Amino acid sequence: MNQPASHLFSHYPYWAECFGTAPFLPMSRAEMDQLGWDSCDVILVTGDAYVDHPSFGMAVMGRMLESQGFRVGIISQPDWNNPDDFRKLGKPNFYFGVTAGNMDSLINRYTADLKVRSDDAYTPHGEPGKRPDRAVIVYSQKCREVYKDVPIVIGGIEASLRRIAQYDYWTDQVRRSVLIDSGADILLYGNAERAIVELTHALAEGRKVEDLTDLRGTTVVRDATPAGWTEIDSTRIDWPGQIDQIPNPYDMKDTDGESCSSKEEKEQADHLQAEPVQAEPDVMPVKIVPMPLQRKEHLDPARTVIRLPSFEKVRNDSALYAHASRVLHQEANPYNARPLVQKHGTQEIWVNPPPIPLETDEMDSVFGFPYARVPHPSYGDAKIPAYEMIRFSVNIMRGCFGGCTFCSITEHEGRIIQSRSQDSIIKEIEEIRDKVPGFTGTISDLGGPTANMYFLKCKSETILKNCRRLSCVYPGICKNLETSHKPTTELYRAARQIPGVKRIAIASGLRYDLAVEDPEYVRELVTHHVGGYLKIAPEHTEMNVLSKMMKPGMGTYDNFKRMFDKFSKEAGKEQYLIPYFIAAHPGTESTDMMNLALWLKRNKFRVDQVQTFYPSPMALATAMYHSQRNPLKRMSYKSEKMHIPRDLNERRLHKAFLRYHDPKNWPSLREELVRIGRQDLIGSGKNALVPAEEPSSNNGGRNYTPRPNTGLKRGNARKGPARRR
Repeated sequence: MNQPASHLFSHYPYWAECFGTAPFLPMSRAEMDQLGWDSCDVILVTGDAYVDHPSFGMAVMGRMLESQGFRVGIISQPDWNNPDDFRKLGKPNFYFGVTAGNMDSLINRYTADLKVRSDDAYTPHGEPGKRPDRAVIVYSQKCREVYKDVPIVIGGIEASLRRIAQYDYWTDQVRRSVLIDSGADILLYGNAERAIVELTHALAEGRKVEDLTDLRGTTVVRDATPAGWTEIDSTRIDWPGQIDQIPNPYDMKDTDGESCSSKEEKEQADHLQAEPVQAEPDVMPVKIVPMPLQRKEHLDPARTVIRLPSFEKVRNDSALYAHASRVLHQEANPYNARPLVQKHGTQEIWVNPPPIPLETDEMDSVFGFPYARVPHPSYGDAKIPAYEMIRFSVNIMRGCFGGCTFCSITEHEGRIIQSRSQDSIIKEIEEIRDKVPGFTGTISDLGGPTANMYFLKCKSETILKNCRRLSCVYPGICKNLETSHKPTTELYRAARQIPGVKRIAIASGLRYDLAVEDPEYVRELVTHHVGGYLKIAPEHTEMNVLSKMMKPGMGTYDNFKRMFDKFSKEAGKEQYLIPYFIAAHPGTESTDMMNLALWLKRNKFRVDQVQTFYPSPMALATAMYHSQRNPLKRMSYKSEKMHIPRDLNERRLHKAFLRYHDPKNWPSLREELVRIGRQDLIGSGKNALVPAEEPSSNNGGRNYTPRPNTGLKRGNARKGPARRR
């Protein structure tokens, strides 16, 4: 488990390499015939339309396996009620690889208010209803129905975020691991290039999928903890003040009640740090260590596993659920993470440590595969909205060390930044210029999960490999973090020099708390890469909420704004910051939203696009939402519970505060302001948040609507809030 990761391309290619590279991975038997294939080695089943582009997971995994010599077919958006759709490429030689697509199928279909969305960005023409809810489960069961003996491998964002028991917002209950519910053989989580390469070569060598229990970045079902391992017992949260060592159940007592153990054993039992007494390996092969004693033990990390509370326990006890979430997030560093085990009935879910991040040359190879960079020809002229959004953009890195509790990037991509080389990125821009239809000279984004974490990393490899921090930038920027944006600045300058490229835009989210550490980067960004406005995400103004989000205070925003305004003025440009905020985040009170609304009013922002907290599986903020407790702190049944805006009316009220300027929201805001004793904010004064209710002679006594402020523009709901004037 702790051996150094093999290079991604260290395996000798499979024999089918002789077929060469496919222009598109085949989606029909006719395409397979054209390629000379009699069968596929791997068939990927996906809930997205097939776009052969490195921003689409099925294309990356397919091209990755193709580079290893395997023949890969794709079944895209099959009719899950028609078994024949799962047979159309025949029986795969090794396995079905199942993914819901680039988005979780439930988040893709439902809004935060649980309303059905009217479109699906990953489907031709944006047509909804082309994938089932819980697509990973449905697709896996259909694959099993048509070919019972073919292994099923699940992965992608939906599987990653459901690898252990997880709170399900859509049913308001804790569900089992998706590995159990889907009936799949193995789950690959996160960016799974290493795992899928190791898995597929192992199967090609004749190994059985049930024997592949120790691959990093995988979750499997095991009968029990193997002999010789140590279990850290983390199944409870309130341990007694004096923790005794676990008694030996095989100790015999004489008639006087005295143990048959030796005097030395008795003396050891009096000390907290003593090791639990062990029976012979064939009787009691697994050593158990209570969680509070783990630091006092000399444990072999290569043979230590952490036992989480069982599915049944976390389903019935929300405090234990929050505790399990906390432990999982503390075991996220691939260099020191230990396996996790969680019982589901009679089965054991075993989560191996995360994959070792890709090196820069490996990242370059993954993004340098021969992608067609367009949708599969079978879609004709149909527009696929998600592709239209990213077809002129370039992903320069992976991962995020921000640790925002409401975000799932860390759970999926990890905290360690994986960056491509400048040469690789420049080459991709040139390919876009030369190959992508409709290119007019503008690269829509150079970014990734964040725009400005490119090549940022820990200054010390030793510290990195021992760190368990949830964030490198909260509560403050770690002193061991490299914050120089020089590689990013140099990349921007090189990209602007490419012939045929007129403009490089930066559309990815910006960590402004990092940007202020490098004024030269901010100058470069503001002078050359902001097209009138720049999106940033303070998320809130109140520390009560920001502390639950693990986001910086508004003082950092103010510092960045001063830089932004200064450099915009120096460049002779009129440019604006567009801040984004979240309503109804766990821990938020009405007074927090009121203060945020007052900040918006003081700064003359009128927000059209409003984001309401969405409890995605496995996020720390979702654990807060479900348990009313803060897993950023050690769990206890005595822990103070936080306020959670769960009621639909309260969630709508919090959204209404963000849109304080909308007359439709005034009645509910007036009622709430009266309830919390802030009637002073109702009226016509400059400090008022909403106008008082007034009768009107020509509207039948309905609420009075004042003339709108013509000095402010309303923003397009799809493009974000109005610009500040």
